[in-house]
Amino acid sequence: MGKGDKKSKRGKIVNGTYGKRRQRKKNKKKAETVAKAEG
Repeated sequence: MGKGDKKSKRGKIVNGTYGKRRQRKKNKKKAETVAKAEG
């Protein structure tokens, strides 16, 4: 349950990997501009 744990969020951050516990952030800027253009 620390930096060496590949299944924990902290371990993923240290490892530089993504998964269920540490998901990639979706780009918000595109969604906002599309919503403004439609509205």
